Amino acid sequence: MVSSHFHTGALTKKSTLPTHDPLIASTVAGTQSRLGEGPCWHPQEQVLYWVDIEGQALRKYSPGTKEVVAYPMPERVNAVVPMAGGGLLLALHNRVCSYNTATGEIGTLARPLTDASIRLNDGKCDPCGRFWVGTMALDVRAGAAALYCVQQNLQVTLALQHLTISNGLAWSKNGDTFYFTDSPTRTVQAFDFDLAAGSIRNPRVVVRVPEQEGMPDGLDIDVNGNLWIALHGSAAVACFNPDTGEQLQRVEVEAINVTSCTFGGPNLDTLYITTAREWLPEEQLEKYPLSGSVFEVKPGVKGREVNFFRPSV
Repeated sequence: MVSSHFHTGALTKKSTLPTHDPLIASTVAGTQSRLGEGPCWHPQEQVLYWVDIEGQALRKYSPGTKEVVAYPMPERVNAVVPMAGGGLLLALHNRVCSYNTATGEIGTLARPLTDASIRLNDGKCDPCGRFWVGTMALDVRAGAAALYCVQQNLQVTLALQHLTISNGLAWSKNGDTFYFTDSPTRTVQAFDFDLAAGSIRNPRVVVRVPEQEGMPDGLDIDVNGNLWIALHGSAAVACFNPDTGEQLQRVEVEAINVTSCTFGGPNLDTLYITTAREWLPEEQLEKYPLSGSVFEVKPGVKGREVNFFRPSV
C-alpha cells in the first residue's frame, strides 16, 4: 500500500511507447475491500488470494464459481503467499505466520518487528523460497521502514533500512535480479541478487514514475521480464521495460488508489489488480465508487507462477 479497448499483441522488451489506446480493466463483483492489497494467484487451488489490510481479512476469489470468501483476522494482514506442503504464509501486523484456511489456525513463525508503531507491508518469496517482507510506520514517517528476509530456517535478516514505504518486489526469470520500490522515491530499483546466499547488492534505478502519475506501489513481472506497476493516486497500472525505463502499456482502473497487481487465471494471462477506498474523501468515492474492488484485464502477455515459501524446519 501507499498512505473496452483490448490489445492482443504480446509485449516484448524491445517495444516502444504504446501508440494504441490504454487497456480498460473491469471490476470483479463482490470483491470490495477497505484497503485491498497483495494479490496472489494460487496455482494449485486456482484461486486468487488478496488481503484487506484495514478490514483485517484475508480474501479469496474463485473465478470458476465467482465465489468470494473472507477469512477474518485478529489484526492487520498485509501480505499472503502459498506455502510448500500446504497452507498459506501471512504477514500480520508485526509477525509472519502460517495459516490454515480450513481450521483458521494461525501459527507464528517469525517476528521481524517489536515496535508496535511499525507494521509489515508488501511481501513475496524469492525463487529459493525465502520470504522477503517490507515495513512502514503507521504514521508513514520517513526513514523508519526496512526490508527483511525470512530464511527457510525462519531466521530473519535485515536487507535494507532507512526506507519509508517498502513496497513492490519481484525477481527476474533467471533469479539474478531483484526489483524493489520504496514508494515515495517514485522509482523502482534493480539489485544484483545472489540466489544461493539470498543477498542483494549494486542498486540502480531502472524505472522513474513522473509525479503526475502517482507513486509506484505493488508490482509483478511478466514472462518477457517487463514490470507491471500499480500507480497509487493515478487510477492505473503501467507496464515498464526495466532495461530502458520506457512505459510500454497502461491499464486504466476505475479506482484512484491502485495498490498492486498479479498475473493469474489458468493460463496466467489475466492481470488481477487490487485497489483501496480507505481514507478517500467523499468526492473521490463519488467519482470512483468501485474503489476497493479487485479488477481484471487480459493484457496480451502472461505472467509467471508465484514462488512458494519453503521452510526447512
